[in-house]
Amino acid sequence: MSSNPDLRAWIAQLPKAELHVHLEGTLEPELSFALAARNGVALGHDTPEALIAAYDFHDLPSFLAIYYQAMEVLVSEQDFYELAFAYLSKARAQNILYCEMFFDPQAHTGRGVAFHTVISGIRRAQVQAAAELGVESQLIMCFLRELSAASAMETLLASLPYKAWIVGVGLDSDEKNNPPIKFAAVFAQARVEGYRLTMHCDVNQQNTLMHIGQCLEVIGVDRIDHGINALEDAALCTEIARRGIGLTICPVSNRFVVQNLTGEEIRRMLALGMKVTINSDDPAYFRAYLNENLNALHEDAGFTAAEITTLVRNGFEVAWLDETRRGHYLALLDARLAQASP
Repeated sequence: MSSNPDLRAWIAQLPKAELHVHLEGTLEPELSFALAARNGVALGHDTPEALIAAYDFHDLPSFLAIYYQAMEVLVSEQDFYELAFAYLSKARAQNILYCEMFFDPQAHTGRGVAFHTVISGIRRAQVQAAAELGVESQLIMCFLRELSAASAMETLLASLPYKAWIVGVGLDSDEKNNPPIKFAAVFAQARVEGYRLTMHCDVNQQNTLMHIGQCLEVIGVDRIDHGINALEDAALCTEIARRGIGLTICPVSNRFVVQNLTGEEIRRMLALGMKVTINSDDPAYFRAYLNENLNALHEDAGFTAAEITTLVRNGFEVAWLDETRRGHYLALLDARLAQASP
């Protein structure tokens, strides 16, 4: 399909929220090389370009293998600060005014990096970005689902001294044989502690409809990350829409996993009244941040300005914000929409 330069410029100017971005997935090759040199980590490649060329993944397991190996360069509080501030600077450049960022503490504590080291570096970047860039952010702590529920509970307990810095908890990584119900007790305790709840239900994974059902009926999530396969079950779609549960869809990521942006699926979800949002997932690996995901929906799936407006508005509407902050961002969006059209 043809591209409309005016619509691309309009997308770039819209105030936006991002609700599904893995901080470790924003580790750009140039930063990876700098941190590797600082920390004495061998990357096995001579240039950032060679590292990008080695991003050979076609499904979730092949992606995760590369993803976790790359994290070895993250060691110090300064490393996590630089990682987070780099993403928040990119967010500001894309007119993302609010974001909720995933982080995976077990991927770091499991190799000897202290929880405090991870979160204090990220927090320093958040405070600086809010003051200097005008980007507000909150953290979502994810549990790695291939690890035990006991490990997840240990991580939950480790997070409690930092509870004021964390808005919610999530569940990510390898879904095969790791259903949501495995972590029911952990998420129940997280709810008691005041955390909001979300879980990944990635596209075309084993038993995905069962997983989505467990998210709704056993865990009682506030949001679902991905969730495209809900379309295979009308009852699930009806219940997701009835509860107003947000779905954080990542089109370019989907194209790597299922060779399709899932544009038509996103349209069907919108038609069913489901609160779909658009996000970048792991943008350093998929080579596409939020604006590029929205541009791809326009250019490759024919999404109109009206459809994109709905998707952007949904991002603020399902964000974990109080109503005053939500109203502030929606007013900024409406003001921009009144000023310019593509």
